[in-house]
Amino acid sequence: MLGAHPTPGGVVFRAFRPYALGVSVVVESVRTQLHDDGGGFFSGLLPLREVPAGYRLLVSYESAEHETEDAYRFLPAIGELDLHLINEGRHEELWRALGAEPMTHQGVTGTRFTVWAPNARGVRLAGTFNFWDGTGFPMRSLGSSGVWELFVPGIGEGELYKFEITRPDGSKTLRADPLARRTEVPPGTSSIVHASHHEWGDEEWLAKRAEIPAHEAPFSVYEVHLPSWRPGLTYRQLAEQLPAYVSDLGFTHVELLPVAEHPFGGSWGYQVTGFYAPTARLGTPDDFKYLVDALHRAGIGVLMDWVPAHFPRDDWALAEFDGRPLYEHEDPARAAHPDWGTLEFDYGRREVRNFLVANALYWCEEYHIDGLRVDAVASMLYLDYSREPGQWTPNEHGGRENLDAVAFLQEMNATVYRRVPGVVTIAEESTAWDGVTRATHHVGPGGFGGLGFGLKWNMGWMHDSLGYMSREPVHRKHHHNDMTFSMVYAYSENYVLPISHDEVVHGKGSLVSKMPGDWWQRRADHRAYLGFMWAHPGKQLLFMGQEFAQGTEWSEAHGPDWWLLDPAYGAEADHRGVRDLVRDLNTTYRRTPALWQRDTHPSGFSWITGDSADDNVLAFLRLAEDGTPLLAVSNFSPVVRQGYRLGVPDDTPAWHELLNTDAARYGGSDVTTPHPVKPEPRPWHGRPASIRVTLPPLATIWLRPA
Repeated sequence: MLGAHPTPGGVVFRAFRPYALGVSVVVESVRTQLHDDGGGFFSGLLPLREVPAGYRLLVSYESAEHETEDAYRFLPAIGELDLHLINEGRHEELWRALGAEPMTHQGVTGTRFTVWAPNARGVRLAGTFNFWDGTGFPMRSLGSSGVWELFVPGIGEGELYKFEITRPDGSKTLRADPLARRTEVPPGTSSIVHASHHEWGDEEWLAKRAEIPAHEAPFSVYEVHLPSWRPGLTYRQLAEQLPAYVSDLGFTHVELLPVAEHPFGGSWGYQVTGFYAPTARLGTPDDFKYLVDALHRAGIGVLMDWVPAHFPRDDWALAEFDGRPLYEHEDPARAAHPDWGTLEFDYGRREVRNFLVANALYWCEEYHIDGLRVDAVASMLYLDYSREPGQWTPNEHGGRENLDAVAFLQEMNATVYRRVPGVVTIAEESTAWDGVTRATHHVGPGGFGGLGFGLKWNMGWMHDSLGYMSREPVHRKHHHNDMTFSMVYAYSENYVLPISHDEVVHGKGSLVSKMPGDWWQRRADHRAYLGFMWAHPGKQLLFMGQEFAQGTEWSEAHGPDWWLLDPAYGAEADHRGVRDLVRDLNTTYRRTPALWQRDTHPSGFSWITGDSADDNVLAFLRLAEDGTPLLAVSNFSPVVRQGYRLGVPDDTPAWHELLNTDAARYGGSDVTTPHPVKPEPRPWHGRPASIRVTLPPLATIWLRPA
């Protein structure tokens, strides 16, 4: 209807300009007044042979007159291939087709707005540029794709906007853009037109990150909640402090709690409304790129929590986006997440699956993210997750597996690994699902292909080992298997050992506060546990604040207790000692291939003693590809064990203490073994030789060939 159209007798011009007193068409230098048809419509027939290439509109209001381009003279600024791929659910760069894209179109600068709303009767564009009145900015429907589009000339970066959607029942709703690249600072909910101007400087990092697979490389992760790590810092201020801190402690990666925009800060980012926009609380999207760039240039990988399991019900976001269930499942019982009051995605709908797969790629390609830790995978995989009998419907085979979610995760992982070499995906999956880190084309005993993740959080190890450590040492011998059971299944998946934010909130206490005994014993246990964790097969993850034995549990309101490291504080040395240990653990770990080269292969591990329950002692060997060993021994009793005999291989002439968590510089009692220990030809623990070492109380020691 709107714009210029050839017709018998010339070209008809139609404009819809509510509140205008008059509208004229300007062709070259000729101005022609259009007829006022009422209701904001203006039209006129000009005796032209063809539609002029560059006409403009002169619009008169009570107080002003302005000349402007006619948005409806432009052809759609989205291609047929884009629409075809969207329809197929295969547009791997969806963010380039949907959302707000500043561009030059048919020689004119402006912004193309596109949105998927297949159930809408109509969609209009509202924003700062039209005083939030979308009446005069109806978008055009592009056929069966369900996509609505409008190129608006003269609109550029920084403009706020939303989509005004007319639902099937005729009611209207004002919605943020699901693919907005930038948002207002909460509690504001508008989308913002954005174009990136960041120039990356991390080419060297990107070139080398794919050289060694993550499961065969050193991988030690510092988990961070950016808004509270040092409260008040912006992305750019964090870029000045976080890389230096993480580099000093020797971690290979940081893992960021969800960065995507979310309305409620208390959700820590796990209830996302802006899947394509970094939270505006800390700065702009380019500011976030600056932070990632700074971490890469410091040699630190960046992992990001990603939340494709659910989304909140806010009425300006995704819930019943166009008046009917769209991103969520149409069955209310399937759509409602039983634990969090949120909505689950409809993984069986190809456009929704495309939205999420493209979102994973978006963070990896546009923000150079090195890995995605996928949250709440178990809640996606099982139809009966947190549901009672009668509250869920079996799949087509009568099982409880969510086949749509399985297919989505397989597609996401396969696509990410194909398009972005060097990126790793990590599953937070708390069940015994078979093949989480198996390739998608390898079918397992359950009949499913692998999910295709690179790594999986070992929630069982975390639960069992923390249960053991929380007990008084006198009782630990009765729970010794809590520390050894993980090796029964250690090679069933590629594991990360997580001491994450989830373990230090909501009344669970900090890591050091879980330990029994007095303050000295708690710190000793804390250090011994970290030494055991860094030596155990699997990668390591430690949440902020635990690296210096913060005594209080984490609160997003104030973050870590940095004052504990103030030299003016009387017990500062206690906390600094634990942080010094973490630094030495990471430094030694990275220099010791035995601790990471064969992390996922049984040949990289061998028990010395896993059954010394009465002594509270665990000892094992880690082995590099060339056979070079590291001997880790943990004494989880509060007594010094003099001359403790351990079986060892007979091909190592002497053993030297590499690390001791009881060293005085860490706050320990300094029971150390300063001189090399030579094996005796006395068989022990099934080994041809043995050594006698003094085991410090509540401590872990690492020994290497001298």
